[in-house]
Amino acid sequence: MGAENSKPSGEVSQHIFTSDAPVRFSNELVNSLQKNTQTDATRSRQQELQYQQRLTSELEKLREQEVQNFSQVIESLSGEAEQPPADPSFVEKLSDATSSSSALAEKQKQKEMSRDSVTKEIEALKKKLDARKKLEKADAEVNKAKEDLTNCLRTHDRRPLDCYQEVEAFKREVGRLEKDFVERTIR
Repeated sequence: MGAENSKPSGEVSQHIFTSDAPVRFSNELVNSLQKNTQTDATRSRQQELQYQQRLTSELEKLREQEVQNFSQVIESLSGEAEQPPADPSFVEKLSDATSSSSALAEKQKQKEMSRDSVTKEIEALKKKLDARKKLEKADAEVNKAKEDLTNCLRTHDRRPLDCYQEVEAFKREVGRLEKDFVERTIR
C-alpha cells in the first residue's frame, strides 16, 4: 500500500518486454510489410475520402428522393394528378369504427377537399366576414364622456386621480352600451 507514490511521476515510463525465445516471422509477412508504402496518415486520409464519397452519394440520393416527393405533392395539390383513393388499411378501418360520427364527417370532408373547393369555401367565408363588418357608430353620450375624460386627463396630467368623476361617467356610459348589446344579442 505505501510502497508506491500516490501521484504518478512526471516522466513517462516505458515497459520493454524481452523474450527468452527468438521471435520468428514468415518471409511472406516480412515481405508484405516491407512492400507496403502506406503510413497511418495516408491510410486515415484514404479512409476519410471514402467516407466523404459515400456521404456525398447518400446525400445525392436523398436530394433526388425529396425532389420526387416535392413534385408529387405539387401535382396532387394542383389537381392534375387526381387518383382514385386507395383501399384503406386495417388501422384506418379500425380507427374509423371506434371514432365518433362528427370525427368521421370531418375526416371525409378533409379527404374530399381539393384546391377548388378550398378556394370556394374561402370566398364564402370572406363574404360572411364582409357582411359582419358593419360597425355601429358610437353613441353621442359615450363620445362626450370619452372627450370629457381625455380633456380632464390632459389638464391634470400630473394628478390623474382628480378625474374620478369623469372616469365614473365614462364607465356608466360603456356599461349602458354593454347592457344594450347583450339585450340585442339574446333576442
